[in-house]
Amino acid sequence: MKLTRTSVVLFSALWVGALFSSAAGQAAKAPAPAASARQGEDSSAQRYFTDTVLMNQNGESVRFYSDLLKNRIVVINTFFTECVSVCPLLNRNMQAIQDWLGDRLNRDVLLLSISVDPATDTPPRIKEYAQRFHAKPGWVFLTGKKENVDLVLQKLGQRVEARDDHSTIFIIGNDRTHLWKKAMGAAKSDQLIPIVESVVNDK
Repeated sequence: MKLTRTSVVLFSALWVGALFSSAAGQAAKAPAPAASARQGEDSSAQRYFTDTVLMNQNGESVRFYSDLLKNRIVVINTFFTECVSVCPLLNRNMQAIQDWLGDRLNRDVLLLSISVDPATDTPPRIKEYAQRFHAKPGWVFLTGKKENVDLVLQKLGQRVEARDDHSTIFIIGNDRTHLWKKAMGAAKSDQLIPIVESVVNDK
């Protein structure tokens, strides 16, 4: 398939339900649910994503779904601190998204950067790394026990055997509206931000 510039930037939009099944790649949008249905969907999302415990750059334990995804908009990427090829570019793009979000960061939106090398990337190490990109509250760098990190990455379709093989895809999701998109994280930031904006503004 010949990739156009647009198709390189925007890979797919998908209902979060596609993450629970094999239907990834289909785009869909659910109508606003009643309270009881919303509670059921929260429960389904929690069962899928799990409350696997990770650690942030401040050494605090966080539950993946309940503390980071639930009722939030998220932009997720993967990295490792010793990466000198694509990771700096990916995180500069995350920094550009951070700057564009302004006061919506840490209120409605979280940026989540997950290390694919948790054995090396301890909380103090990822904290120092986060400072290189002027990370503000709401940009959460994550590490943890390898088995926990691997489970979370598997749920996101981002698990790799070798750290150098990690994905350059950004996952952008709105837990409240179930709109999820994927984008090429190495694209220009002015191409990425409209994709993020479409998820942030989804109702």
